Amino acid sequence: MTNASGVSVIERPKEHRENRKKSRGRKVQANQANAVAKFVRVPPRKARLVMDAVRGQYALDALATLRFVPNRAADFIGKVLQSAVANGVNNHGLSVDRLKIVDARVDEGPRLKRVQPRAQGRAYRILKRMSHISIIVEEVEPKPRKPRQTVKSRPRPAVAPTPVAVAESVAEPEVVTTAVETVTPVEVSEATTAPAEATEATSSADGAAANSDNAEKGE
Repeated sequence: MTNASGVSVIERPKEHRENRKKSRGRKVQANQANAVAKFVRVPPRKARLVMDAVRGQYALDALATLRFVPNRAADFIGKVLQSAVANGVNNHGLSVDRLKIVDARVDEGPRLKRVQPRAQGRAYRILKRMSHISIIVEEVEPKPRKPRQTVKSRPRPAVAPTPVAVAESVAEPEVVTTAVETVTPVEVSEATTAPAEATEATSSADGAAANSDNAEKGE
């Protein structure tokens, strides 16, 4: 095949490109997935401080930790970790609950050189460092869970009667029924009334005698 300038160009078949991609192979194992972010505008020293905090953790736990780390590098590392988890789940069919960080590196990238003017015509060099962040996650055994602690039940003390029950027992006394004897009127006999009449007659006779004696003395 010749181009416009008349130089012959050898065109490789399409199968060659496909075979070259196959022979290139994966850079990680079958149960692993990786993600790389290059030229991140974060100094490597500051990014390594955050990376050391999550290295070796499960992916979900590391994402939860990075969410609350007050460091600018935590945002970039979290995005790279999310990309690695998505690659493992979508491209290789790995389980998100079993992914664990097995390799996490922060390499130094190129430096942007700037100059700050100083006194007497001097210039101080300013280096704006960059980082290359790479994370590899691997599917491992699920995270072991702590056994639940069983609390022994204590024997309950005897419950005293409630004040309401006592009040009810006091408010309902026993009803005592007593038989009332009926008193019949007693008839007064003549024998009992005779002495009373005799005493009345005697007293009247004595009174009359006393009156007669007084009359005689008065004469």
